Amino acid sequence: MKVDFALIGHQENWRAASDVLAVLRGPERTPLPDDEIKDILPWIPPRAVCHVDVGSIIGANARGLYIDSFIPPDRLEAAYVHENVARVRAAAAYAIKAGAKIVSLGGFSSILIEGNFDQLPERHDTVFTTGNTLTVGFIVQGIKKMCALERRSLLRSTLLIVGATGDVGSGCARCLAPFVRRVLLSARNLERLRTLAAELQADGVQVEIATDLQLISAEADVVICAASLASPSLLLDRIAPHAIICDAGYPKNLSPSAQMPGAKVFFGGLGQITGGLRFAPDFHGILNRHPFPDVVHGCLLEGMALALEGRFEPFSQGRGSITQERVVEIETIAARHGIYLAPLYNADGPVQEKLYCLKEWSRGRCRDSLGAA
Repeated sequence: MKVDFALIGHQENWRAASDVLAVLRGPERTPLPDDEIKDILPWIPPRAVCHVDVGSIIGANARGLYIDSFIPPDRLEAAYVHENVARVRAAAAYAIKAGAKIVSLGGFSSILIEGNFDQLPERHDTVFTTGNTLTVGFIVQGIKKMCALERRSLLRSTLLIVGATGDVGSGCARCLAPFVRRVLLSARNLERLRTLAAELQADGVQVEIATDLQLISAEADVVICAASLASPSLLLDRIAPHAIICDAGYPKNLSPSAQMPGAKVFFGGLGQITGGLRFAPDFHGILNRHPFPDVVHGCLLEGMALALEGRFEPFSQGRGSITQERVVEIETIAARHGIYLAPLYNADGPVQEKLYCLKEWSRGRCRDSLGAA
């Protein structure tokens, strides 16, 4: 069987992992208790759980595999890094053996590899991409759309990026810095923060950095959360009450207990396939747990878009390589095949779109909100 692409992922919580196992075991089997699932999952080797067929609005089709690394949701911390890298390597070996031409590394898979594809097994006709360039594109599009919906001026906003020195965070910084008043960068590594700040300042961007998020969070109007956290644990207790917040983490960054009254939160980095998406067996609503049909994380969509385009190349290769030009290039490829920004939503459901603003936006009258000249 022809395999154009493979998607390597893992489940971000135990509920999702349980649902995957239930489909694999079949409807005739009694669901396993939670404690048994937690005992069993670490012993399951990486393997393909379903075929994935994706269609294009211009008639192209691509066939692939979704390969679950079966990284336990409670083993994403640094203590398990060697075990998890071994799982990603095994998943990559499965993709290579299946003959996949391009492989997208989803979730923590790309973070574990850190763009060092030499850690992956030897391969001949298979290329790998982190998928982070398209993720950045959808984050930026989402920020601009949310600003339009809220009639907020991006040009007059202060942007805070949490996890700023990662591949996604730094890519967002490069793409949005020209369209905001000021940029605040937060991450754990001070030297990397200084390097990124110097890069942006060389282009005339006003930048402030901090390893202590609480020192700068209250100043932000727009926030992108793109930190590599093992669980939803980020607290933004000092955030401005009117702030727009994009949670682009996988797993999510924001803690469910975070108190942010008045803030406008949405989940970012997601795209929607309009040319058709099929799973066999049927994992709809399990592998893509979203309130809208055929919504997929940008990191996985990048490999699918490139497969539809017939461009089997390592488009996104790791930290620091995402530029505005590359984002525009992959957005154009995705859009040509009907892969667009997904409708915005958060933990409470779809973000209510203000029709008057969308009409103004379509007529080019929300340019100040969108950050255009």
